[in-house]
Amino acid sequence: MPTIELYNVSKFYKPKRRKKRSKHINMGVEEVDLTIRQGEFVFLVGSSGAGKSTLLRLITGEERPSQGRVCVDQKEMGWMLKFSRNRAATLFGKIWQDPTLIRKKTIGENLALASKIALGRETPQVVDLRIKKVLGLVGMKGVEKKYPVELSIGECRRVELARALIGSPPILILDEITANLDDDCIWDTLHLLNDINRKGTTVIMATHDSQYVNILRRRVISMSGGRVIGDVRKGKYGDVLEREQKLSDLSKFRTDLI
Repeated sequence: MPTIELYNVSKFYKPKRRKKRSKHINMGVEEVDLTIRQGEFVFLVGSSGAGKSTLLRLITGEERPSQGRVCVDQKEMGWMLKFSRNRAATLFGKIWQDPTLIRKKTIGENLALASKIALGRETPQVVDLRIKKVLGLVGMKGVEKKYPVELSIGECRRVELARALIGSPPILILDEITANLDDDCIWDTLHLLNDINRKGTTVIMATHDSQYVNILRRRVISMSGGRVIGDVRKGKYGDVLEREQKLSDLSKFRTDLI
């Protein structure tokens, strides 16, 4: 079963516009060492710009590290994708922050395209059965002929989850999928993800929804300034950040005393 391993991974970006002789570099992720084993449910938390999305894209191979190695199932992602771009489609089901359903295609057509990318050519009958199965799994049965514009934001997110699951990937990568959803939709989504995880799928989810992170008490990886500053089993949102701030305040207090 695939284990995700990051060894001293950094990703930096050169600014598009730089003054002459400026050596300023924007760090996306800096010196990250991390292991995520198959079957884990991981919340990736931190403020906007902390490096969460960059880290997710490094894991899936959509970004290449500036230094270090990203390995999945003991194979380096850069080497793996060099020989087979479709390999990532079989390993990862992905939902990014911005909606990615094709608006001019029906839900069925969107899912059929995802099925072809992940699994190659299959008979139309097999594809139809697969689409019905994943839509039923996310509670969206019978929407195959509808267009994304006919669905609510929450319903589109469920369809995107169905699309991510259509190839039965061992790893789900989710970037702020509960953003702009009401509480009922968020709870439904998290219960569904919990059920999927219990069946063995790894779930890695970047989120700002602190109350749900605190209730579920799964592994929490906290990021700040592109660095991993905390990794807590059965953690809560902000535990590490608060601890780091308290230590910083205590250190400053002691310095003032001296």
